[in-house]
Amino acid sequence: MDGKRFFFIATEEEIKDGKVTDIYFVRTRNILESDGLGNIVVAAEFTASSLPNNYKWFVFAGIREVLHLLEGLPVDVYAVPEGTILTPRDRNGVRVPVMMIIGPYSKFAIYETPILGFLAAATGYATKAARLRKRAGDVPIINFGARRTHPAIASVCDFYSYIGGFDAVSNILGAKFLGKKPLGTMPHALLIVYRVARGDHAYGWKAFDEYMPPEVPRIMLCDTFSDEVEETIRAVEFVGPDKIYGVRLDTPGSRKGNFADILREVKWKLRVKGYEHIKIFLSGGINEDNIEELVKAGADGFGIGSAVANAPFIDFAMDLVGIKKDDKWVYISKRGKYSGLKQVWRIRKGDRIEYEVLLREEKPEEKAEPLLEKFMENGKIIKKMPSPDQTRSYVLEQLKFFDI
Repeated sequence: MDGKRFFFIATEEEIKDGKVTDIYFVRTRNILESDGLGNIVVAAEFTASSLPNNYKWFVFAGIREVLHLLEGLPVDVYAVPEGTILTPRDRNGVRVPVMMIIGPYSKFAIYETPILGFLAAATGYATKAARLRKRAGDVPIINFGARRTHPAIASVCDFYSYIGGFDAVSNILGAKFLGKKPLGTMPHALLIVYRVARGDHAYGWKAFDEYMPPEVPRIMLCDTFSDEVEETIRAVEFVGPDKIYGVRLDTPGSRKGNFADILREVKWKLRVKGYEHIKIFLSGGINEDNIEELVKAGADGFGIGSAVANAPFIDFAMDLVGIKKDDKWVYISKRGKYSGLKQVWRIRKGDRIEYEVLLREEKPEEKAEPLLEKFMENGKIIKKMPSPDQTRSYVLEQLKFFDI
């Protein structure tokens, strides 16, 4: 580590310069160029090698970063649209390609490592977000995960969790990349300071209402020093039920009590007091195992941290499936892989979706939609990427066809 670098993170320039690749790709490039094979054209195919044990499908993501990495190189890039939900194999058991690069291998070989990293992280975050969205139904979910991952990739998690189905993010930079405003409430630290400085942490709630801009929802954190029910009622009455939009309960698993039961009790006692308009947001240990129960118990929204920040990345592989010789394609691949330039076809059958992978020159026997599209031609991006909102809508539209 040189004296001018304080964080172990790569810059955009270092990624573009191939400084984050595996060394054997540099050696391969040097060998090919030294032996007069630097311009040999190949077709490189990307497929999902495996999914986490309980996953049946994934949300493909990361193509926009891959395109910027390859921009200016003499390559063509084909890919399925970002946000497409896919299974790792088609209905016949053939691996489903998500992307293909065609061009001189020596010109892009050093980028295999970062490309796989882009796809693994982006797809992992988007897929976990879609799974949480599926379980949460229409209840809002916000990404609170910035503190649960390395700050260099917190905004990556934010961006792809949003397109995977989250409603908002709390991290400032992540929200900026999305073109959104960051959302959040208050930390326990604010209330602890007021407990000592003013003798009562309730003044922290009142200060939040007094000093925050009007567009910030008045959501009070209600579990710092006492029972959640007691703090909730006190916050509402101390600040005023006409001013408060909602409360947040941040109840970690280390505390006694069932989170769903606590939620039900808070909702009941708010209603008894005539405060049924107060929303209840939950954070602290929200994950796929408990979110459905909390939705049924009446939660109005969730802040989700570790469950999305620690999402398992999706393992992708790049394999050569064809090499051009004398201007003709020679279909070839390593053992265990499927040679040839291909197309992925999406087939809708009532309330489900199937996929079929065929060679480019083949056509499916039934009505189907081709998914692999040309995004780059000779290093120039020729297809405009949709906005995060458009990609998110695309994911949500497909999600109804898939079970967890």
